[in-house]
Amino acid sequence: MPPLTPRRYLSPLVHVLVWGLFGLTFLLIQPLTGRLVMPPEFWVRQGLMFLVWVASYYLTARISVPRLLFQGRTGWFGLALVGTTLGVLLFSRALEAGLNLPELMNKAFEAAAGRPRLLRSSGPRFDFVGLLTTLLVQGIATSITVVQKWQLDAQLRQSQEQQRISSELSVLKAQINPHFFFNTLNNIYALTLLDGEQARTAIHRLSRMMRYVLYDSAGGHTRLSQEIAFVQDYITLMQLRLDERVTVTFERPEPMHDVSVAPMLLLPFLENAFKHGVAATQASTIFVALRQPTPHVLALEVRNTLLPLPSTDMAGSNGIGLVNTRRRLDLLYPGRFTLVVDEHTPTNEFLVLLTLTVGEEVGR
Repeated sequence: MPPLTPRRYLSPLVHVLVWGLFGLTFLLIQPLTGRLVMPPEFWVRQGLMFLVWVASYYLTARISVPRLLFQGRTGWFGLALVGTTLGVLLFSRALEAGLNLPELMNKAFEAAAGRPRLLRSSGPRFDFVGLLTTLLVQGIATSITVVQKWQLDAQLRQSQEQQRISSELSVLKAQINPHFFFNTLNNIYALTLLDGEQARTAIHRLSRMMRYVLYDSAGGHTRLSQEIAFVQDYITLMQLRLDERVTVTFERPEPMHDVSVAPMLLLPFLENAFKHGVAATQASTIFVALRQPTPHVLALEVRNTLLPLPSTDMAGSNGIGLVNTRRRLDLLYPGRFTLVVDEHTPTNEFLVLLTLTVGEEVGR
């Protein structure tokens, strides 16, 4: 048996309290005459009508609105409201006639006034108060049910959107991790043919990067210092295969505020620069600068030389690309980033500028 929680019984408790207040008010209604004593039949009628209004509320809220109004059958819903109202009024009239309530009420008023009434009720009268109360009860039932349906639909839409975003982020992350490892292993394999000592150092650096990807960033967020160390290791591994014709510059933020960021957020921009900015026979430049104008704002600038010849594609040809990177930013930081891509600057460079607002500083 599941544990009892206040939330589980919150709605029934509210119903009991509201109906209790309504019933108390309704049962206490009587003409404001000091010596007037209402006959017992009056209270029987009040109690039975209270039960009928409770039934009409749940009939409207549980059946008419869900099965007619929510299904687009508005005409039948209107007929159901009219039928329920007529049923309540007919029951009220039959109840008054069966209890002989008009005659008993005349006697009660005459006893309170001390003289016969000039205008006596000779039979069941049209119950305007009953009509208004019935319409009020059905209006409240319809309004509450519609609002609850709207809230439930909004919660379902939000839940579905969160699931869709989570699934899409998982797909994008699954695209990042495998191709990064495969491409880096290919680079290290090529390095073993040139320098065994550097290859061993590269394997150790790669193991540190794998630990970051598989464990340190498993929670969906990481420290900026860890992300910068990962970027530095990546650049160092890529530089092992470069010669003096390629200049790679990496600038860290000074001072650095260790805020929380999404893991491997900067990698696609670096991969794009190494993919298109390095040639085997031509001098080129890759410039990467990460700055923090304020503690909670990151500014990334990546520039690489535009090459007329095909690049060596050091980063591999299966990256997720800038389009998917922008989509990932949309999911992770909606409305909190700007991404500018200039494919041909006046200095013959490919330029990427990312400005991102991140979370609070870690540890505070």
